[in-house]
Order: sequence, then C-alpha cells, then structure tokens
Amino acid sequence: MDKIQSHKDLKVWQESMDLVVKIYEISEKFPSQETYGLTSQLRRASVSIASNIAEGAGRKGNKEFTRFLYIALGSLSEVETQLEISQRLDYINNIEEVNKRIYFIRNMLSNLISSINKI
Repeated sequence: MDKIQSHKDLKVWQESMDLVVKIYEISEKFPSQETYGLTSQLRRASVSIASNIAEGAGRKGNKEFTRFLYIALGSLSEVETQLEISQRLDYINNIEEVNKRIYFIRNMLSNLISSINKI
C-alpha cells in the first residue's frame, strides 16, 4: 500500500464525500417543516462520516485513527436509519442506490479498521 499523504488519498473518504453530496440532493426535496428536523440530522450525520475519517487520519497513532473510524461507522448507521425513516414518511421513494453506497462505505471502513489493527 502506498504511503497516505492525507485523508484525501483514502478511497473511503472520497466515497463518503460523494455520499454527502447525494444526501444533500435527496434531502433538498424534503418538506420545509423538516428543515430543522430530519433534513438537518441527515445532513449532519453524513458530513460526520467524512469529517471523522479526516480527523482520524490527521491524528497521531493508529489507536486514535481507529477510534475516529468507529465514530464514522456510527454516523453511517445514523444515516442509514434516517433514510429509512424518510422512506417510511414518504419523503423519498427508493433508497436502494444509496443503501448500496452505504454498504460499500461500511465495508471499506471495516476493512480499514481491520488492516490498521493488524499493524
């Protein structure tokens, strides 16, 4: 594996950034009464994924990096749950595509954690 110069070199960070954009696009169509509710929660949780990957990568040591990756995993689960709620409230119709992206990011995070723990 090549030496990572910054969090921007991590594929999982790049994919997480794409997820943020997708979440913003999806949530833009939510009802205006959700502006400070589900819209805000969903957006903040999605931003938290990429932000925690970046923060962890910028810390000293693998233990701290791993801790932030676990936080990113938690935020990813929040996004997944909030999307399900949004679908049940009929704010969105089909979350299959975004769920595939979430699954992909979850696998990458889990694999990254495993590889760091082997070091």
